[in-house]
Amino acid sequence: MLSLIPPLVQVNTPYPATSFLTGFLRSLGYEAVQDDLGLKLVLRLFSESGLIRIRETIERRVISDSSIRSHPSVGFFLDTFEDYRRTITPVVRFLQGRDATLAHRIASRTLLPEGPRFSTVESTDLEWAFGGMGTQDQAKHLSSLYIDDLTDVIQAGVDPQFSLSRYGEKLAASAPSLDPLLHEFESGHPLIPELLEDLVKETMGRHLPDVILLTVPFPGCMLGAIRIASCVRKIDPKVRIALGGGYVNTELRRVKDGRLLRFFDAITLDDGERPVERLLAFWSGGGTRDGLLRTFLESERIPGAIEFCSNPEVHDIPQTGTGFPTLDGLPLGSYLSLVEMLNPMHRFWSDLHWNKLMLAHGCYWHQCSFCDISLDYIKRYEISPVQLTVERMKRLHDESGSSGFHFVDEAAPPAVLKELSRQLLSEGLSYSWWGNIRFEKSFNREATELMSDAGCVAVSGGLEVASDRLLKKMKKGVTVEQVARVTRNFREARILVHAYLMYGFPTQTVQETVDSLERVRQLFREGCLSSAFWHRFSATVHSGVGMAPEEFGIRIGERAGVEFAENDLPFEDESRVDHDRYGPGLRKAVYNYMLGIGLDEDVRSWFDFKVPKPQVDPFLIRKALQS
Repeated sequence: MLSLIPPLVQVNTPYPATSFLTGFLRSLGYEAVQDDLGLKLVLRLFSESGLIRIRETIERRVISDSSIRSHPSVGFFLDTFEDYRRTITPVVRFLQGRDATLAHRIASRTLLPEGPRFSTVESTDLEWAFGGMGTQDQAKHLSSLYIDDLTDVIQAGVDPQFSLSRYGEKLAASAPSLDPLLHEFESGHPLIPELLEDLVKETMGRHLPDVILLTVPFPGCMLGAIRIASCVRKIDPKVRIALGGGYVNTELRRVKDGRLLRFFDAITLDDGERPVERLLAFWSGGGTRDGLLRTFLESERIPGAIEFCSNPEVHDIPQTGTGFPTLDGLPLGSYLSLVEMLNPMHRFWSDLHWNKLMLAHGCYWHQCSFCDISLDYIKRYEISPVQLTVERMKRLHDESGSSGFHFVDEAAPPAVLKELSRQLLSEGLSYSWWGNIRFEKSFNREATELMSDAGCVAVSGGLEVASDRLLKKMKKGVTVEQVARVTRNFREARILVHAYLMYGFPTQTVQETVDSLERVRQLFREGCLSSAFWHRFSATVHSGVGMAPEEFGIRIGERAGVEFAENDLPFEDESRVDHDRYGPGLRKAVYNYMLGIGLDEDVRSWFDFKVPKPQVDPFLIRKALQS
């Protein structure tokens, strides 16, 4: 059994799905292995031979489209190609942690070609962010900009579907038809498919699998999964291929397009352990279709049609029975640590290797109306015993050599975090960890100090609309003042805090948007937040809003002929506000707040058009913290 991560997810640490499945399958006695073809594709591109092929591709395209040469990133790359060719290998080795001494040369800004991404870098900014001794981090930041420049070159001159953490995302996200993906697959730009085919041949030759399991956690992995499956079909048509993962679980629950069967023999939904166990038994002759769980197969009655097979009497494996995740087989020493933004909290998503685990399956709250509360990954809540979690942490630490852990829960339960903290302290384990939480009242000073002492370095959570009326409407279960007090407790315990923010929620007014930004400004000014990011609200088919739109004052538009992916819903809000107009100003404000800029300025200054004056007390958060 070969589990694969297709392009593209993260380049700093492996996505956890294959490590969980591989560990589980080994516990059943299968010969299970895994690999990360997304990372390996990136490393092929960002190599001396890869850059040569990128240049050759661009030069061929320029013959028929001279405008490509005028793109700033492409033009700079072609003009300074020898500098890139000379530096790419040492820079990659440095970002992999294999040559720390190179940091001094990179930080001196005498080594790297500095393309368009460097245009906003000022020496004063670097001094402010890293100080006089932060050479390693400064060099990581500059090297990350160097990689970003090359990513822009690939996107503009080689393949517009490429990005460093996604590939063909817009072709798959909420796509009612498979046509755009198939068109790109059949007639897309050749370089990345050629490199990926080479990687598939090498991997198949090394492992000789009978079954391949492809995880597609996000839309930006679906095109890569199709390309991998196509290569496997050409190399050995007898190999069975199954598809699963977060994107599949969310967007392909009602898939009808039988053309997917060209690439995949089966598609499984939700947690993969039991469906895969039953599927393997079926394929090996030890089970029947009637014993399958949440699995799409080709219909026995209608050739080329998709049939859903799921026995309601078959249940998922409890968290205590899924075995121990393993990193064995993944290229751990090859991942790239990137520092793209001058904010200490943001680096947690792109820098260093983090072992990934869950404290609990599902969400203990599962009420937020914007969330996919009807799906298994949210609604089925089950805690893993803390002692089992600690044992899993020990094993992953031994395998990876990394003592850092990212708990990927929807919302880590406060009681479990406290118990975990006490257990780590009692066993004298010096681990660093972070994860997603809800800003619950139970995170008082005693709790946050306990978590800090036990190694918690950061948390992220949803402040969302930063409006008490809208927080109540979306059933968030928190207030702005409560969030202020809880985040202050974390910050005083020396734990970084990231807030997820949202704009454009149904019935949200322009005044509420401006007032929300004012509250966010105050939270940054009072030191409650380390970082934040604004997301545009979208109504999804499996969310509370999507299932009962009339309760939220919206009307869902027609979406006929859905044969493939279904997630985001077109809707009309009775408020008639053009929320997209406010996005750039909101994002610009928070970007500056994260750098400590503009914390005392009127929030209206971030917009290039007239907005109403905030109606929020300018000292609301300070008063809340003092009360």
